Amino acid sequence: MKLLRYGPLGQERPGMIDAEGRIRDLSDHVTDFGGSTVAISALERLHRLDPANLPLVSGQQRIGACLADAPNFYAIGRNYAAHAAETGSDLPTEPLVFNKATSCIAGPFDAVPLPKGSDRIDWEIELGVVIGAPTFNVSRREALSHVAGYCIVNDVSARDWQKDRGGQWVKGKSAPGFGPIGPWLVTADEVPDPQALALNLSLNGEMRQAARTSDMVFDVAHLISYMSGFLALRPGDIIATGTPEGVGLGAKPPRFLAKGDILRLEISGLGRQEYSVK
Repeated sequence: MKLLRYGPLGQERPGMIDAEGRIRDLSDHVTDFGGSTVAISALERLHRLDPANLPLVSGQQRIGACLADAPNFYAIGRNYAAHAAETGSDLPTEPLVFNKATSCIAGPFDAVPLPKGSDRIDWEIELGVVIGAPTFNVSRREALSHVAGYCIVNDVSARDWQKDRGGQWVKGKSAPGFGPIGPWLVTADEVPDPQALALNLSLNGEMRQAARTSDMVFDVAHLISYMSGFLALRPGDIIATGTPEGVGLGAKPPRFLAKGDILRLEISGLGRQEYSVK
């Protein structure tokens, strides 16, 4: 299934994409998407619905973030070797885990606001993993069975806040609008191999990032198993799994976002994001 949230900001309704690419309303079956409503058991009930029997949504609709909120928004640093190299960083020997504040979650077509106090705002296309079951001390072999689905994430980053202001990376990763997710939450049954996806990001029509998830240093199953050895993942948690090379910080000279820039992100099977910078 391809699940989404549509409607004005703060008034989104849950929906499903049918075989013809049209939005079908799910309001009679689920209140919203996030937390327990994206648990695998809850999604199994939606799988049994016939999209043709759901109300068809007409007219042009704003597409919101595919999750209304998340218990936790985790991310992985330096998980593509070429990206670590372009930023002059060592390759980690274990996954480098950090947090993004859940208040940064934004829609896949909403403009990205430039925050006051930073002039080094960067882009990072990433495969997002949404957890669908309580996950603690799981093996690599069973890890993917705990996934509800996948989505596109842009891990927007204020590099000066991240690198020059002390403390942990969360400060540079969490401003409002720094976490566009969606357009869809694509359930795990439609993504049999999360390491076989193509990612690309263009800036003003110029391709900046192009890679495959097979290039990850630590694959999705390893990340889930590894993280679950330290903490309990919950349904609705998001894990952004790292970005490939091509970020603004790695350009020579560095190129950061400015007002009026247009970003377009795509991951095979997961849809696209497109928005301006304001």
